[in-house]
Amino acid sequence: MSEDRPPFPPFTQETALRKVQAAEDAWNTRDPRRVASAYTPDSVWRNRDTFVQGREEIFTFLTRKWERELDYALRKNLWTFHDNRIAVRFQYEWHDQSGQGWRSYGNELWEFDERGLMSRREASINDVAISLGERRIHGPRPADEHGAEFPLR
Repeated sequence: MSEDRPPFPPFTQETALRKVQAAEDAWNTRDPRRVASAYTPDSVWRNRDTFVQGREEIFTFLTRKWERELDYALRKNLWTFHDNRIAVRFQYEWHDQSGQGWRSYGNELWEFDERGLMSRREASINDVAISLGERRIHGPRPADEHGAEFPLR
């Protein structure tokens, strides 16, 4: 099975937008195996204060994440790109076991290998408590909204 993940670097505006949407779509499945397969076998991450390396650690991290972050739904927007790097802004919403809603805001820096697999991911994320009635993200983005900027508030 090929590990190629088009589009490949160097990125253009069009291919960077496609890469960001593909990542959003994959993360919205909440399937840790599917998401982990988009990273190189030795990919390195910083996610908040957690450091992860390799697909198996990514899989374990994501499994725990989605056990804790219930009804997770994500929106990503391209910030900028150059050669084999992409920067994104994102928001996702979820609730915890007690029913407390959260909106998580963040930025990610991505670096890709020549096969289109992500070899490095650095994520800075902040959480804001919200009521469940304040949720704006209720599942995957409809196709007619792909690439549209998501409002900050």
